Amino acid sequence: MMNKKAIWIIIGLMSAALLGVCWLQVNWIRSSIRLNQEQFDKNVFAALNRVSERLEYDEQLDFYNFVNNGYVRSYMEKELLDRIREGEVTVSLSFDNVSNDQVKLSRQDLLTVLVSEPLCNCDKCTSERVSKFSQMMKYYEGLDYTTLEDRINLEHMDGYISQELKNLGIDTEYKYGVYSRPKKSFVIGNNYFLVTDDNPQVTQESYKDLYTSKYRVNLFQPQNGQAPGLLMVFFPSKASFVWANVWRNLAAAVVFTALILFCFAYTVLVIFRQKKLSEMKTDFINNMTHEFKTPIATISLAADSITSPKVSADSTKVQRFANIIKEENKRMNSQVEKVLQMALIDKRDFDLRLTEVNLHDVVNRAVENIGLQVEKRGGTAKAFLEAGNPIVEGDLTHISNIINNLLDNANKYSSDAPEISVHTCNVANGVEVMVKDKGIGMSKESRKHIFDKFYRVPTGNLHDVKGFGLGLSYVKALMTAHKGQIEVKSELGKGSSFILFFPYLVETRHTVAESA
Repeated sequence: MMNKKAIWIIIGLMSAALLGVCWLQVNWIRSSIRLNQEQFDKNVFAALNRVSERLEYDEQLDFYNFVNNGYVRSYMEKELLDRIREGEVTVSLSFDNVSNDQVKLSRQDLLTVLVSEPLCNCDKCTSERVSKFSQMMKYYEGLDYTTLEDRINLEHMDGYISQELKNLGIDTEYKYGVYSRPKKSFVIGNNYFLVTDDNPQVTQESYKDLYTSKYRVNLFQPQNGQAPGLLMVFFPSKASFVWANVWRNLAAAVVFTALILFCFAYTVLVIFRQKKLSEMKTDFINNMTHEFKTPIATISLAADSITSPKVSADSTKVQRFANIIKEENKRMNSQVEKVLQMALIDKRDFDLRLTEVNLHDVVNRAVENIGLQVEKRGGTAKAFLEAGNPIVEGDLTHISNIINNLLDNANKYSSDAPEISVHTCNVANGVEVMVKDKGIGMSKESRKHIFDKFYRVPTGNLHDVKGFGLGLSYVKALMTAHKGQIEVKSELGKGSSFILFFPYLVETRHTVAESA
């Protein structure tokens, strides 16, 4: 059997390994969440910038429609395509089928396309250039005085935000708002124009989450060095969305880690139980050897004496030695019977022969028997029979063994001059029997194991108290078979009390007893 030191070394190593695995799992989960968070932020800003570009592109397209006529349209298409081929312009625009994926034209791009060379310098072309340039400047100058509400198409913007977020895999609840820097308040919120009466406090309270959100981008080209508006987005369920891809892996990690911990704990528990059981069995074998050694030696001596010519000629001496052999043999049979009884109890292979049993008669006989042993040690054994109705249903032999076992333990685990008493009283549905002593008592830890097979309360000397450690496990099993109960109260140095409850009736007759 593995020694205790080796067991603790293995437990320490396995514990360290499990802690390491748990630490790695936690770090892996934290890294996954951080990466998900970073990817989420990156996608949100990409989507918002794309929305901002599309809104500006819509505005430029409106301008194109404003200045568009057959001549300008044909001219812009031809000139722009030529300049793209020559590498002078790096933007593209299809005027017949404008899509959201096209690169937007800046103000300078449009001005360049419309008013630059190769227009000729005739009066007509020069006049037209000046006219078109004037129109463009007036249009763009007008934008500087146009409110955000007038520059934004709500239906387009709401659709753009939803589409761009979904295109980047962000399909979760969100709130958005457009903040006007000139007004210092929100002017659009969740697809509605807001009426704020120029009171930022009201708007700030209503859109507090948006104010604190880090997801914001500029809207439209800067005026006097600053963009006129901000598009802000807030995600109420952001945490759930970020965790969504981690939950399954996290749940699997927790389940498998818990399974490993359970198996580890169970293995350790089994190891200690087996070690303890091995020690108890070793003690049992040592005690059994000690218990059998004396009667075997006595029988051997008596047998040798009988064969002696001097003794064999004397019938009185022969009878004496024969009686010694008989008593020692009976003593060994009794010990073997205890072992066999526990084997039967383990297999649940015995029947209760139920009859009416007078507990007072059983107690009186048991007290009388133990009294002879107690008196030799200068002690006393008394019965206090207070039950008005001591008749219960049970197996007389087993009930007698129960009382005798408890009295025998009370005597063995008492110091000099034992004081033992047995009390009976009636309780609801049965009779209570209490066997009380003032012996060495038991610790709290010992009380947990006294009904285990082979367990014996430590006394400091292996052979100081004789026995196999089977008595109380037998008592427990038989009390359960009789549908009764057993309780123990004990303190070190103050003695012990075993309280037995016998029901008046055992529910099922002549059945295999249940194990403890």
